Amino acid sequence: MKAIRIHEPEGLEGIDGLVYEEAPDPTPAIGDALVQVHAASFTPTELTWPLRTDRAGHDRGPIIPAHEGSGVVAALGFGAAGLSVGDEVYGLIDGHRDGWAAEKVAIEVRDLAPKPRTVDDVHAAAIPQAALTSWQGLFDHGHLEAGQTVVVLGAAGGVGSMAVQLARNAGAQVVGTGRASQRDLVLELGADRFVDLEEDRWEDAAGQADVVFDVIGGEVLERSAAIVKPGGALVTAMLPPETQRDDIRTVHFIREPSRAQLTEVARMVDEGRLLPQVGAVYALADARDAFMAKSTKSIPGKVVLEV
Repeated sequence: MKAIRIHEPEGLEGIDGLVYEEAPDPTPAIGDALVQVHAASFTPTELTWPLRTDRAGHDRGPIIPAHEGSGVVAALGFGAAGLSVGDEVYGLIDGHRDGWAAEKVAIEVRDLAPKPRTVDDVHAAAIPQAALTSWQGLFDHGHLEAGQTVVVLGAAGGVGSMAVQLARNAGAQVVGTGRASQRDLVLELGADRFVDLEEDRWEDAAGQADVVFDVIGGEVLERSAAIVKPGGALVTAMLPPETQRDDIRTVHFIREPSRAQLTEVARMVDEGRLLPQVGAVYALADARDAFMAKSTKSIPGKVVLEV
């Protein structure tokens, strides 16, 4: 099969190490599905994540990136239940396995869910990582409830745009943040207010929040600790912040695959309550350009590889 593989990370975020080449077809193991990939999406920094070994600690290079995608079940391994050959699916793969940037992927059935019926494969591929990161950050870790206020840091990005919509659907007051050029998009997604992070003292404009959900990190994350109400939560998918406050919860987490959550997300998409955000689409062979564009340009939403 054709695939994008990285033998050794090179250049900006490892992007120069990406190669479009022939790779062995994957074989579905016990509990796996073999999926004919139609579209794949990625996080631009994933090429440098410490995932070059499998769960047993064996080096698995060269690796195939893109942890999320959509396609059609082509075969099932022994003991794989809950799906049938021909089912349209989408999902988030275990990061210690080869990903979706290929014509085929072998993935555990439990990490797949039926694809939303009302969107195409490109838009379906943009959902899993953003939706699961947002869902788990807001609700599993942030314990966000209706009537509370949440500040979403980076509200126009792939994850942030999904977080705004999920929080709005949960009945929370949503403050979305980003660059001034992103104001209209964030408000269209359902944020009650928008705060420009490039303004001085943006923390004052944001006000106090029960939950701060972060996918930016760095100085923005450090400064956001001041706006969390006592008893509230500062939740981040980036490097954990350093804060002297002992009256708030500070949570750093790594999203996990979840068939149940993806099934619920698909239902919300089909009901028109969640809109996946796709900022650009590239052919699989142009994955290096896709990674570079997402890393260096202000592209809202997700960048998707069409296979």
